[in-house]
Parts: sequence; C-alpha cells; structure tokens
Amino acid sequence: MTVTDTRQRTMAGALDSPTQELVRLAMTIAVAREDELRAGMVRAARSGVEPEWIEELILQSYLFVGLPRTLNAAREWRKASGRPAPVSDEGEDFANASRWEARGRETCAAVYGETYDRLRANIRGLHPALDAWMIVDGYGKVLARPGLDLCRRELCIVAVCAVTGQDRQLHAHLRGALNVGASAEEVDVVLALVGERLDAESMQRYSHLWMRVRGEA
Repeated sequence: MTVTDTRQRTMAGALDSPTQELVRLAMTIAVAREDELRAGMVRAARSGVEPEWIEELILQSYLFVGLPRTLNAAREWRKASGRPAPVSDEGEDFANASRWEARGRETCAAVYGETYDRLRANIRGLHPALDAWMIVDGYGKVLARPGLDLCRRELCIVAVCAVTGQDRQLHAHLRGALNVGASAEEVDVVLALVGERLDAESMQRYSHLWMRVRGEA
C-alpha cells in the first residue's frame, strides 16, 4: 500500500459513510445531467442512508442550486425510493413565519459565529428583502429543520459551493462547518470528494482557501 493509499483510507475514516453518500448526492443534484441524477438517486435509495436525511438534502438544495434542479431531484427520488411525499409539512404553514425567523437567527448565528452581525449588515446593504429571506426562508424554514443535523447540512453545502464555483460562499461555509462542529479532518474528506468532480487547478485554489480558513497560510 502506498503512502497516498494510506492517507486516502485514513481520510475516508474521518467521515462516516452515510455522510459521504449525502455529500456525493448533493454534488450530483447540483451539477449532474438527468441520467446521472437518476442513477444517483437509485444509488441513494439502495445506500442505507436514512431516507429522511436524503429528503432534507433535496429540500435544502433549492437554496443553493435553484428550484428546477430541486424539483428534478425530488421527482427522481420518489421514483427510485418508492416513498410517497408526506401528507403535510410545517414548511407549507406560513403561520410558522415568526418561529422560522427566530430559529433562523439562531441557526445563522451558529454558522457565522462572530461574523454574524457583519453578515446581516452586508446582506441588508444589498437589499432588505434578501436579508429577510436569508433568515426566514434560508436558515429558519429550511436549514433549521430537524430532519438533518446542521453539521451534515454544512458539509453538503461546502461541497455544493465548491462544485458550482461559488468561492465567496465556500469560504463562509468552510468556516460555518467548523463553527457547527465539523472537524478539519471531516472537511478534508469532503474536499477530497469534491476533487472527484473538479480539475486540479480548481482544487489547488480551494486547498489554499481551506488553508487560510484553518489559519495555516
């Protein structure tokens, strides 16, 4: 076994198999063609990953890759899993808006840590509606849902930001993953999985970014 093989096995051991499957599926939803998406959902349905986690990953995808890809992912998941949609969901009851706002503030603050107040000011400077939507819809209605823990959500967001070339958001969510409890070794594995889809130049850029986030450069 080579040194590289040993390192890859060690890295893989730093992140549990279900989370690796979620990360791969998140990237598939974000960038894959329909045939690859279909195959990815079949694999996910057979993977043993908690189905509720997969459904939550699909739901949060609309924040980062848009409604069309999310609808396609949901459609292929229903076919592959055979699971019907729930009869009802808290996300359809807009009487929850004040609760979404409260838990959105809490969740966003957990992700951004000491930069939370600056983030809010910056986003409001872009448009007050964007600030409100970020908190109520993004962090409150979606990312604070109880069906998937925030750490796994953030690791999947890191992967999606990387494969879609959203460097500024990647920087924020690399920090965010650490802020909500991910280890540096777990993030290492996520970036290694990202490397399955990106070229060497992109990965070198993201490696340098990750080193800055970790305070190593």
